[in-house]
Amino acid sequence: MLAHRIRLNPNNVQATSLSKAAGVARFAYNWALNEWKRQYDVSQTSPALPKPNEAALRRQLNAIKRSSFPWMLEVTKNAPQMAIMQLGDAFQNFFSGRSHYPTFRQKGRDDRFTLTNDQFNIEGKRIRIPKLGWVRMRESLRYTGQVVSATVARHAGHWYASITVDTPDDMPLPQAENQGAVGVDLGITALATLSTGEKVLGPKALTTLLKKLRRLGRCLTRKVNGSRNRAKARQKLARLHARIADLRSDSLHKLTTELTRRFHSIVIEDLNVKGMLKNHRLARAISDMGFHEFRRQLMYKAARCGGEVFVADRWYPSSKLCSSCGDKLERLNLGVRQWICPVCHAMHDRDVNAAINLRNLAVSSTAAACGGDGSGHACKRKVKPAPAKQESNGKKT
Repeated sequence: MLAHRIRLNPNNVQATSLSKAAGVARFAYNWALNEWKRQYDVSQTSPALPKPNEAALRRQLNAIKRSSFPWMLEVTKNAPQMAIMQLGDAFQNFFSGRSHYPTFRQKGRDDRFTLTNDQFNIEGKRIRIPKLGWVRMRESLRYTGQVVSATVARHAGHWYASITVDTPDDMPLPQAENQGAVGVDLGITALATLSTGEKVLGPKALTTLLKKLRRLGRCLTRKVNGSRNRAKARQKLARLHARIADLRSDSLHKLTTELTRRFHSIVIEDLNVKGMLKNHRLARAISDMGFHEFRRQLMYKAARCGGEVFVADRWYPSSKLCSSCGDKLERLNLGVRQWICPVCHAMHDRDVNAAINLRNLAVSSTAAACGGDGSGHACKRKVKPAPAKQESNGKKT
């Protein structure tokens, strides 16, 4: 199941219709959440009454919307129905302990609605939405397969369609070049340092645009609440935040794609990002790099290209170990970027040395033969083959 997020180019009339559909979906979600709370409280006092569920709420809304909410008929029927179904999924996640109690949706923040695959069509660079017609898209759909659903949402004043496709399992993908194993050390000076000695500088989008971000923030605070000038200033600030996020996401996508295409085995560290953010002197720089997003993209791209990702233990001393002789330093301050091994007198760059140790960790974990998943200091994020298959692979090589 893959999703392709495509920006739409609606005209003024179409943008107004999309806003209406998003408003109907938001109203239906909030109405169903309020009814769920009321019916649940009644069922607690009267055990004979059934507890609320999303199917009953959808039937209840269909029975009253023509008389009580006739403006709902101006948009597609999927907008309110799918919103209530999403509320049911939210309650399932809450009862399973995977999320918090559902909250009400807000205008300007939760402007979206969902369509099922029988309610829209895609032809080239356009999408057909019920009761609206054809809307232009910036690009055509990349994936092939059965289209499952589409979610139309507004983000920073622009409309996007996230189209989910059920792709075939045997979809051809470019395989990794298998240049061996590589260790990747993440940092704030350089986003990624490879064991090959390459250093990839991050875009540092927030740091670069921080001055403009502060200026637009001050302009927003000076505007009167509820005025048109405040709405314009808010939209400018939102678009700048979106640009910062897009710059960061673009650099991460390029880096992770290059790594998964070049190397078959990639080793990264299990960073405690939440704990690192408690350092208020480095919190902004750490957040600007996007370590968690880097790991997430690396995981699914490596799986699609047939590669493997090893995650080193959080307490593995990659920076303190000498990559030449294996000697471990007792202490290494964060400000020390280069150091000399007291045993073999080898000169080390802190980040390159850590990346080399991570690569050696992957080689030792792979050569640890019949071990099960997680042998050694690294845990492979993929099912390991059985020991008998490892033996046959060894004979083949």
